[in-house]
Amino acid sequence: MKVLPFQIPKPEHDALIYQEDREFVFYDKFHQHEEIQVSYILEGEGTLIVGDTINYYKKGDLLAIGSNLPHVFKSDITANKASVMLSLFFSKSAFGSDFFELEELRELNTFFKKVDYGFSVSTKSNKLENLFTQLNDSSKFQRFIILLEILKLLSKSKTLSLSSFIYDKKYTDSEGKRMRDVMEYTMNNYYHNISLDTIATVAAMTKNAFCKYFKKRTNKTYFRFLNELRVENASKLLLINNDLSIAEIADQSGFNNISNFNRQFKSVKKVSPSNYRKTKNY
Repeated sequence: MKVLPFQIPKPEHDALIYQEDREFVFYDKFHQHEEIQVSYILEGEGTLIVGDTINYYKKGDLLAIGSNLPHVFKSDITANKASVMLSLFFSKSAFGSDFFELEELRELNTFFKKVDYGFSVSTKSNKLENLFTQLNDSSKFQRFIILLEILKLLSKSKTLSLSSFIYDKKYTDSEGKRMRDVMEYTMNNYYHNISLDTIATVAAMTKNAFCKYFKKRTNKTYFRFLNELRVENASKLLLINNDLSIAEIADQSGFNNISNFNRQFKSVKKVSPSNYRKTKNY
């Protein structure tokens, strides 16, 4: 299986694919696929990288990821239970090149504008959750009707963007492997010291070439991306583990001193770690 670009396995004549992922670890390779993906996290939590941005997903989240938008789900393996994700995959032209241009479907335009950057639904929606849980026992025709209902509700929902930047070219196989290797190494080792020499070697590039390569494809430096990943892990620990001190959380997240941690955390979250813990636990 090629990681980038990534092919969604489907029967030749199926325009809409329903998939239930039930794994201890979701597919944790950085990848992209032509199909738009709309998903409901039935169980599980972890890190979600979409384009240039690190996000945290959890049980009950409703997510949409645009066509060819690179992403990776990294399940939190400390949860010790299976993660479950219910997804629909389709392309905008799957039902005919002009299907979604029909006047009757005009109210779905908001969805297609937002999905280019990916988004999560910011408020709980029992209607959306119920629609996703009906998919498994539905016929292909019923799933098509459910998809339209889901897109209608997503168009009207309050959402948060998952990415702030789109690299507007599809990755080649060699680029895909390189970015996959860089992302996989970073996600598995962010709590250690990672030097430019080390990550450039992982990418099989010179240091100067790697810096330009990564910045062009993510619109940020590698070390900005690394610090954001560390801050996201620290944010989770601040919320779920009150027994850990801020200094201990900084150390477990890969920051070698507390002042640097405070500075980087405030740069990303616009609030200090201590205030973040107080506000979110209020």
